[in-house]
Amino acid sequence: MRTERHGALSPAIADHGLVGDLRTAALVATDGTIDWFCPGRFDAPSVFASILDPDAGSWRLGPDDDDARSQQYYHPETNILVTRFMTDRGVVEVQDFMPVLRAHDPRHRQRLVRRVVGLRGCVDLTMVMAPRPDYGAVTPELSTEDDVVRFADGDVHLALSSTSALEVADHAATARLALHAGESALFVLEVLAPGEPACGCTEDDVEELFDATAAFWRGWLSRCTYTGRWREWVERSALTLKLLCHEPSGGIVAAPTTSLPERIGGTRNWDYRYVWVRDAAFSVYALLRLGFTDEASAFVRFLSERLGEAADDGVDEERLGPLRVLYDLDGAIPHERELSHLAGHRGSRPVRVGNGAVDQLQLDVYGELIDSVYLFDKHGRGISHDAWTDLQRIMSWLVDNWERPDAGMWEIRGEPRTHTTSLVMCWVAVERMMRVARRRGLPGDLPELAATRDAIYERVMTECWNDELGAFTAFAGGDVLDAGTLLMPMVKMLAPDDPRFLSTLALVEERLVTDGLVLRYDPETFDDGVDGGADGVPNGEGTFSLCSFWYVEALTRAGRLDEARLALEKMFTYANHLGHYAEQVGLNGEQLGNFPQGFTHLSLISAVINLDRSLGGR
Repeated sequence: MRTERHGALSPAIADHGLVGDLRTAALVATDGTIDWFCPGRFDAPSVFASILDPDAGSWRLGPDDDDARSQQYYHPETNILVTRFMTDRGVVEVQDFMPVLRAHDPRHRQRLVRRVVGLRGCVDLTMVMAPRPDYGAVTPELSTEDDVVRFADGDVHLALSSTSALEVADHAATARLALHAGESALFVLEVLAPGEPACGCTEDDVEELFDATAAFWRGWLSRCTYTGRWREWVERSALTLKLLCHEPSGGIVAAPTTSLPERIGGTRNWDYRYVWVRDAAFSVYALLRLGFTDEASAFVRFLSERLGEAADDGVDEERLGPLRVLYDLDGAIPHERELSHLAGHRGSRPVRVGNGAVDQLQLDVYGELIDSVYLFDKHGRGISHDAWTDLQRIMSWLVDNWERPDAGMWEIRGEPRTHTTSLVMCWVAVERMMRVARRRGLPGDLPELAATRDAIYERVMTECWNDELGAFTAFAGGDVLDAGTLLMPMVKMLAPDDPRFLSTLALVEERLVTDGLVLRYDPETFDDGVDGGADGVPNGEGTFSLCSFWYVEALTRAGRLDEARLALEKMFTYANHLGHYAEQVGLNGEQLGNFPQGFTHLSLISAVINLDRSLGGR
């Protein structure tokens, strides 16, 4: 799971923890290196990207001892990451965090704080910060002024302050120190506006920032309503989802990284640093179930703004509909391009920024969107008149277009097809729209909606059901299985004990499930038009952790509680040392894909809550 990088071992995807400030995030490897950081916001160009290329910038802080052992953990109930190093001469720990002092802080300053503390003995350490802006394409000139190291590239202005002496050479800032028990050293990287002075750092300042940030995360987490058997797992997943929230815009990114591969050495390397309507809507569902209504309100606001812009700008509704599949944090369309100068994670190329899915029609997003709005209206503050007007416009389009072939939730890049999951989620969109209208007495053509709902239902039950297989299939009239059909009882389209669902579940178990891990589809027969063999069938497809948690929930709803509990416990063993999940699990158990992935964590939350309730929990 490791490869050589400049003579040192390169950490695998799972060998990282995440810190953030609700605007952007950084990955910290178990060897003390910050391998990924985009200053300002999630989807900005990186300054540290050594996870994608050893020459693309990094920030190392750790012992000089090559035999040092390390462990990582989070300061309890926070997103403050601690990396502890144990050497023959002593023990030190590095505390990494991005200060968040209060919600919606108008005076927020973006800082990446690294405090190293001596615990036992005396340990020699080295700090090397080698920034490479614009995804490693720029080698900046570093300058020293008043003991602060500065560099700038375009709109990126950063300053490094420390309580240790800093030296500049070879486009990097370095420091060497020997830390005894009870001593500490500080390194603070500030993201500045052009011409803005650096604040520097003192022990007292950082102690206050640490305490205030810990208090913020604990205060936020205290609102969590889940108190069941797997509280630690749920709380860590909730904290991870919160780190993916972009507070200024209300958007929720799918993951904080780009191009971490779905297969080592493969080409399935996508940029997930954007707001997928599907992922964010499911995130809202998970957060609402835990009692976090502010995030749901912010996301509904984000969506309302996108819908308003679409109406004003004349988005190509005839081809793509009133909603795009994903947006950047400004609501713009992040078109896909390749960064040919980067080697990719462990040689996995190409590295991409932007995402080609923005030009796809994916009808299922309308169901996920309207279901999240329905839940927000039911459990949150309720939607506004303008939001309802936007939803009516969306529904008017969907009523006329639900039968169209599309790219589906797995975002196939080949010829559009009629996906069963898209039809199911179109049914959800119409059914939830009717619920909101009836509950609130809001205007809407309920007879037309009912007719559309029933037509979609009949098509799913006739054309998407394969009588010979005894299962719902991935496509209308097909014979390929899709784990997405496990959603049918979760969205209330079928009862969990419906013979058709139980038969589908049994065939999914036979063909797609291995020891509780679930493939999203059969890679031998599902052509997604990306790569692989001549027909586009993926090579080395890993199991999707999202689908594995859907499987746990399907077992729960089918009343197979002992099996559900065993499958859940097995899934916990595939998390990394901090409880984080990427998108997939490879054949050898390694995490694959962008990391951590919000979709996986939200499905964990849903699976745990439903299983706990079925077992008699709260």
